[in-house]
Amino acid sequence: MVLAAGLGTRMRPLTDSRPKALVEVAGRTLIDRVLDELVEAGVTRAVVNVHHFADQMEAHLATRPDLEVLISDERAELLDSGGGIQHAREKLGEEPIFVANIDSLWIAEREPPLETLKRAWNPERMDILLLLVRRGNGIGFEGPNGFFMDNHGRLTHSVLPEPPTPYANIGFGILKPQVLDASPKTGPFSILPVWHRLQAEGRLCGAVMDAFWMHVGDPAARDAAEQRLS
Repeated sequence: MVLAAGLGTRMRPLTDSRPKALVEVAGRTLIDRVLDELVEAGVTRAVVNVHHFADQMEAHLATRPDLEVLISDERAELLDSGGGIQHAREKLGEEPIFVANIDSLWIAEREPPLETLKRAWNPERMDILLLLVRRGNGIGFEGPNGFFMDNHGRLTHSVLPEPPTPYANIGFGILKPQVLDASPKTGPFSILPVWHRLQAEGRLCGAVMDAFWMHVGDPAARDAAEQRLS
């Protein structure tokens, strides 16, 4: 599941005439960079949600020859992180899925990050596994929002400035679709309440990637990422 439906307001003026997912970084669109990583990790089918300049997105995604792309149409209403996945459930099926945001890029240092995620995934003891980066090993961090992790990989989410969290969520993970069974069936909602429920159950876990992370949230961050990639 690729979450690509946002308005990209912080990326203006680059998103005045196109969706954020079609903003280019070092000559390649954000959506294609994400799909490239998923294909390398073995993904053969991706569900992509669309809203802002949805026609442009559909036309662009139709040009991908290397995987099947299904569109989850959110033209009528933006559904947020949890609602977007719930809306796409019929297309996603009931097996565990990758979930990916389109504004995270990385420069791998050793093991490819999605291989780290796959290796750490243990469905017996986790329902969501988030890909994390160590503080100080990336650009584009915003505020104190982050995670503590115990020595079994279980996460505790925090938005407090003290004590500082050692890890940030980069917007990629593995998720069992069934974690949304108790959530609203329609309409917008955030995934955060699901995180917090699973955290209390000890089934929200993390894997720390061996890579330098670049959060491409605004034009300045896009320029900084281009500089790193070049």
